[in-house]
Amino acid sequence: MNKTTTYPIPRTESETVEFKSSFQDEVIVSLVAFANAKGGSVYVGVGDTGEIKGVSLGKETVQNWINEIKIKTRPSLIPDAEIIEEQDKTIVLLKIQEYPIKPVSIKGKCYRRVGNSNHLMGVEEIANEHLKTINGSWDFYPDPHHSLEDISLEKVSRFIHRIEQRTENKVPYTPVEFLTKMEMLREGKLTFGAYLLFVTDYCLVSDVQVGRFKSNITIIDSISLNTDLFSEVDEIIAFIKKHLMVEYIITGEPQRTERFDYPLDAIREIVINMIVHRDYRDSSSSVIKIFDNRIEFYNPGKLFGGITIEDLLTGNYSSKSRNKLIAKAFKEVGLIERYGSGIHRVQEICRDYGVVAPVFEEFSGGFRVVLFNEKQNIQKDDTINGGLSGGLSGGLSGGLNGEDRFLLSLVEKNPGIQLKEILSVVENKSQRTLERQIAQLVERKLIERRGSRKTGGYWKVGSEA
Repeated sequence: MNKTTTYPIPRTESETVEFKSSFQDEVIVSLVAFANAKGGSVYVGVGDTGEIKGVSLGKETVQNWINEIKIKTRPSLIPDAEIIEEQDKTIVLLKIQEYPIKPVSIKGKCYRRVGNSNHLMGVEEIANEHLKTINGSWDFYPDPHHSLEDISLEKVSRFIHRIEQRTENKVPYTPVEFLTKMEMLREGKLTFGAYLLFVTDYCLVSDVQVGRFKSNITIIDSISLNTDLFSEVDEIIAFIKKHLMVEYIITGEPQRTERFDYPLDAIREIVINMIVHRDYRDSSSSVIKIFDNRIEFYNPGKLFGGITIEDLLTGNYSSKSRNKLIAKAFKEVGLIERYGSGIHRVQEICRDYGVVAPVFEEFSGGFRVVLFNEKQNIQKDDTINGGLSGGLSGGLSGGLNGEDRFLLSLVEKNPGIQLKEILSVVENKSQRTLERQIAQLVERKLIERRGSRKTGGYWKVGSEA
């Protein structure tokens, strides 16, 4: 411990600074939160607003505090301590670095520093911190409920063959030897990832529901999938493709060119990413809903590794995989080209295909992608009742997101449409949220309201009544 007569005490609390008037368990909580984040300092003897209050110290006071911190934390924390003299009062500075083994706890509870406060970590956060610490992921862990008898070695052989075709090299291992080499078998025990990749028959964990909807509540076709992950990708894409509209383009060649109303490459990229990055520890199902004008892809589990939607859209993040073993397996057979490039590829594909940008959002405890079939440029057609095969000019739709474009196109194709009618075709949207979006379109002079409050509706600006 060092004693100094002057020391620059911060004026406010922050992500790495905490003030405490006296030593108590809350001091230890802050040290734990700092250890689970980027490290930080606790100034004991300073009030919440930064006023210098000071503390009284005996000969062994600080050492007793350090011992108490060590005893009450797991793994044990031992902070650096300094005694500061400020305004003729004594302040104790306790500093802790980011701890390499996470999470650290106090009395069985784990905290993490978020902004200038301490956040109690949930079960999922604790598990993720532990997995990051050991540089592993959930799917690498042994599955206590399944063994080699629960997977198909024939499926493993087909997987090996796909690798051989891609690399043009012979894999000199039996299926079991190969699983061990890939760490899908660890000390003779089947991992969670291997079970999901090669399950023989029914798999409750990999549940995917896919439906073709004529309205929000009317399903005209559906499938329920509970099989291995590779098969699920193929079956999902086949089902979606069955329900896509096709237009034929005359090119002057003897045969016509087929064009689906959605870009198949984008669908494939989204499906592969949802299967690979899904949080399989969540009991919810993955759900895909195909409507006339959009396809919604929903996965349980929010974005992994602290990534935000803004990070995704700007590309300002380093790729982190929730399921490293599964991601590696898909990469081995060429289904993933480059880690972390999926969102960017989907955006590029949609742009090149001439459809509006997809929407990416965290939704209902998970992650959702909405793909639209609305074209970027205006095309004259007879589509009615909310169809989106027509489009919007760049001048009108510039700066609009996918949902705004959807609303604008809906109004354009259904002049005089009322709020209740819009609500009937827009899923998972409160009336208040929808009214706010419509008001923004009105303010931008893209649509306008005409008629009385009871019988009036919305028109595209400049359109004839």
